[in-house]
Parts: sequence; structure tokens; C-alpha cells
Amino acid sequence: MLSTPTLPATPDAAGGRPALSVVLITLNAAAQLRPCLESVGFADEIVVVDSGSGDGTQALAAEFGARVLHQDWLGFGAQKQFAVEQATHDWVLCLDADERVTPALAASIRAALAAAGEAAPAAYRFARCNRFLGRYLRHGEGYPDWSLRLFDRRRARWSDDAVHEKVIADGPVGTLAGDLLHDSADTIAAYLAKQNRYTTLAAEAAFAAGRRARARQVWGSPLIRFIKFFVVRRGARDGLPGFIHIAIGCFNSFTKYAKMIELERQTAARAPSPESRTPAATSSPESRP
Repeated sequence: MLSTPTLPATPDAAGGRPALSVVLITLNAAAQLRPCLESVGFADEIVVVDSGSGDGTQALAAEFGARVLHQDWLGFGAQKQFAVEQATHDWVLCLDADERVTPALAASIRAALAAAGEAAPAAYRFARCNRFLGRYLRHGEGYPDWSLRLFDRRRARWSDDAVHEKVIADGPVGTLAGDLLHDSADTIAAYLAKQNRYTTLAAEAAFAAGRRARARQVWGSPLIRFIKFFVVRRGARDGLPGFIHIAIGCFNSFTKYAKMIELERQTAARAPSPESRTPAATSSPESRP
């Protein structure tokens, strides 16, 4: 059973369905936030937890009636869980500032909430469609990119992972029709810098958990990933943007394992040598004056 705080009962929205809180975490997201907030006009509440924006993000969120709070950065999983716990309602939809809910997905969400009851799933997933180099990817690693974002916080919560965080549900998970559009405006340079940070965090987390990388993973994991997404899941149909997206993903896999090997060697180098752990020799009684 998940360990969750005791939360107040969710009041019903119009039409008898459970009320819905849309929850976001932000940092300098003003350039991307407006389309996101425009797409969730069906929500009963919007909660924005900001970690120190200086570009007007808070003011923009307030324009849409959002409740804006500040929280210093806790890591992705912990920050998102903090935001969920600030919501008024138990059913929450967690979004990023560069994502938009399509009308089809909005209709699916409303229908799922209208049917919510004791036998309802604890959470719902839906497809996320990623835009990369100006093109929405429909194959390979970029789609359907299943994302579990709508859940009853009494039966689900975000993991504590610093990166690659996920929702852990204590109950069945349903699937909704409609896409969540991911409209990242990152340049290739910014995207690569972000992936470099993510692979460092992922390597550190895996190493801290006791996992160790091997040579076969360094060369084998990128190859398997390329075959899976470019060939089996037909990433080639997304053209050059799809190839570049998958190639970067393969390099990320290589980089994570390479960083894990570096961490292992750095740890070994800092460990005391066997000689340094041997007690210093003492003079024998015969050698004393």
C-alpha cells in the first residue's frame, strides 16, 4: 500500500463528476506556458509550483487564475509530489509547461472522471506526441510515449527519483484516447545539455542503488535501442528528425553506462589500499634498548 498523506475528500464538480486539479511545476517557462494553460480550461483548479522564475512565469499563471506557490527545487519526483499535495482536489492531472492537452484527450479525461467510482482505475495513461526539429514524431521513440499523468492522489503518487520520475499507482491503470502534445522549443544544443544532465543524474542514481555497468552494456545497449526504435518501431518513417531523435537516445544510453563505469573507477581509486589498512609494525621486545 502506498504511503500517502491524509487528504480531504474531493468536492464534486458540476455534473456530479469528481473535481480536477491540473498541477504543474515551472522554472522560467513563460515562453511556453500560455498554450498549456489554454488547453486545460476544463479543469476546476490549476496549481503552479514555481522554483524561482525570473521571466514572468508566475504572473502569466496568475492571469489564468492559477494558484501559484514557490518551492525551492527538490528534484523532479519530489517537486512533482509536493505540487500534487498542494492541490485542493484528489483527482490531479500533472503536466509540464511545454505540453498541451488536445481536445480529444480533454474529452477522454472528462468522460473518465464522469465514470469515476469505487471500481474506477487509480490512474490513467495516454499517448504523448513529441515535436522534435519542427516535426511531430509518430513512430520510434517519440510515439506513443505512454505517459501516466491523470490519477487519484489517494491511490497514486510520484516516485522520489531525481530524474526519470514516474507515477506509482496502487490499483489498475486505464488508457485514454487522445494525445498530449509535447512542444519543446529546445535547440539541439539545449537539448543535448539537458540530456547530459539527465544521464549524469541517472548514472549517479543507478550507482548509488548498487548497480554496476559492464562493457557489454556500453556498446550493446545503444545498438539494441537503435534496432528497437528505428527498425522495429519504424522510427525511419519520421525522417531525419526521427533518426536524430533516436540517435541521441542511443548516445544517452551509451553515456549513462560510461558515466557509471567512471563512477566505479573513481570510487575504487579513493578506496584505501590494502597496505594502508595494515596496522603499523611495532618493534619486538628484543629490539628495545
